[in-house]
Amino acid sequence: METPAFMPVGTLATVKSLTVEDLASVGAQCILCNTYHLHLRPGESLVAAMGGLHRFMGGWPGLILTDSGGFQVFSLAHLREIDESGVTFRAHTDGSLQTFTPESVVQIQEELGSDIMMVLDECPAHTMTWEEASASAARTARWAERAKAAQKGQSLLFGIVQGGMHADLRRQSARELAALDFTGYGIGGLGVGEDKNTLRTMLQASVEELPEDRPRYLMGIGAPDDLLDAVARGVDMFDCVLQTREARNGGLLTRDGRLNVNNSRFRTDPGPIEDNCDCPTCARYSLAYLHHLFRNRELLAYRLATLHNVRWTIRFMEDVRAAIRSGDFEALRSSFIARHRRRAGPA
Repeated sequence: METPAFMPVGTLATVKSLTVEDLASVGAQCILCNTYHLHLRPGESLVAAMGGLHRFMGGWPGLILTDSGGFQVFSLAHLREIDESGVTFRAHTDGSLQTFTPESVVQIQEELGSDIMMVLDECPAHTMTWEEASASAARTARWAERAKAAQKGQSLLFGIVQGGMHADLRRQSARELAALDFTGYGIGGLGVGEDKNTLRTMLQASVEELPEDRPRYLMGIGAPDDLLDAVARGVDMFDCVLQTREARNGGLLTRDGRLNVNNSRFRTDPGPIEDNCDCPTCARYSLAYLHHLFRNRELLAYRLATLHNVRWTIRFMEDVRAAIRSGDFEALRSSFIARHRRRAGPA
């Protein structure tokens, strides 16, 4: 995988509305699947019996990263209990009692057949006090050591930096994880309700203590300005649901900002979403047609919008890589941010 890179999110072994042929055609190198959701349905044993995630998805030729389920457990605060052994929670699907431990999460991901696995971590709320965040980050570090000892296969295993909204704890967490010598490092617990300035400060604190020769993965962040800001700080990998979620609601990414194709001003627009975009949607379909599809809730609308947003973001990262190679990254960053702030129209 060439980095910096954006990884489309395929929570349940599918990037919503896209086939594996679509993903390959738009230049995706790696997709993200969700350990928590796949464990509940259809179960890692079934996936393993089907030949692993790559075959189960219809022969995905690229890489697959599986997250640990830590964020999903965080979002189920009213349904879970955390202790030193791991986390016990009620499944959102049927209420069944489930247990994740650092060891079991590695085993699940190995059965799924992922290429890059994440350790089980505790994702703290952004309002957590220093004392609470300190205990949480220390537990995440202990869990990471157990996860590393549990690994049996050849998949790559990444640790995850935590520490809440406390810079000193994030630096300490990064140092402790770096000492465990993981293949790469996730930066978790950001984009969970904090403001942009805090996010950037915590990101900077997180990367300062990580080894420069290992990939850094900012988890769950994917807005274009945030991608540029994180790349400037040395981040290599990104995933986010923004691209597919916005697409399902008619939100389309452009160099001038997000446009909402549901807006009536696009009803008679014969042009593409964005001039010079090389995605399959812009090559053939007009904004007027997309407007028509969304207004009538035609399923094709979601597919065409998703193709655009995913390809747009992947191409954006291709441009970023080219700018880094040519030494023009800061120029690209400055010009993009200045243009992107002039939104393409009313949301």
